Amino acid sequence: MSSDDETSGTHPVPFSFELYPPRSESSDEALQQTVRHLAAAGPSFLSVTYGAGGSAGGRSLDVLRFIREHTDVEPLAHLTCVGNTYTGAAALIREFLDAGILSFLALRGDPPAGRTEGFLGDLESAAQLVQLIDRVQAERAPYRESPVPGLPGAVRVDPRRRVNIAVAAFPTGHPRSTRPAHDVESLLAKQAAGATFAITQLFFHPDDYLAFVERARRAGVTIPILPGIMPITSPARLRRVLELTGEDLPSELAVALDVEPTPEGRREIGIEWAARLARDVVAGGAPGVHLYAFNQHETVLSVLAEAGILPALRH
Repeated sequence: MSSDDETSGTHPVPFSFELYPPRSESSDEALQQTVRHLAAAGPSFLSVTYGAGGSAGGRSLDVLRFIREHTDVEPLAHLTCVGNTYTGAAALIREFLDAGILSFLALRGDPPAGRTEGFLGDLESAAQLVQLIDRVQAERAPYRESPVPGLPGAVRVDPRRRVNIAVAAFPTGHPRSTRPAHDVESLLAKQAAGATFAITQLFFHPDDYLAFVERARRAGVTIPILPGIMPITSPARLRRVLELTGEDLPSELAVALDVEPTPEGRREIGIEWAARLARDVVAGGAPGVHLYAFNQHETVLSVLAEAGILPALRH
């Protein structure tokens, strides 16, 4: 959220979570229970991913509505450029705004598996999507009116609440980066377009995040940069994450997960690694932590407890 939003919660260290829409009707109820558990912890926001080319658009909006109607937590909608025309993206933004969603994560995104770069669509960058979100809201609701007590028919013009627009940041470099400075330059462009904060892709070492923030600040980035932390609790999940992100293999974590024979032990290894990462980046000045929850509440809440950000969980 804005820097004020990030530092005004009930917890000394603000935190947030990412969820994805259910892949079937049968998983709706389980996700709703997860939302309730996560919301009860008091996060700054709950973000909900959006499938490339709109593959999960309807279900994403359903989850966002559930968060808004059944919790006190700010819902944040993901939007991607890939496969979207200007008209289609604007219509989708209006649909989210009509549902009361005022926080977004604007992503360039990647084409779905088997599709080429030609699938990208009209919007060429996340910065263009940031500008479009801001423009659609301005056109839809340039101001608000409220009645003036004691003066029938009279109204007062109030400023509207502006949308919060997050963008992605890449501490160890985006796979498509052409030079070391490209990722900071891209974040500067997103900030200039109107982004209000950034969330990083996952990383495995605190210096990856802290050094990136230092480079970004030197270059003129002033928006908050939240570290994105993912508990890795199995060798299979680690392999999948590396395939998707292009990150270098974290050898110490990989070996620990490989030699541990039990699922419970691997889960504890992943929780401790993520908790240590959270502690270190917060000690280095991070404005909070953003956890990728995989639609499961117990692991990410355990990470926050282990990191000392939340009280220890009761079993």
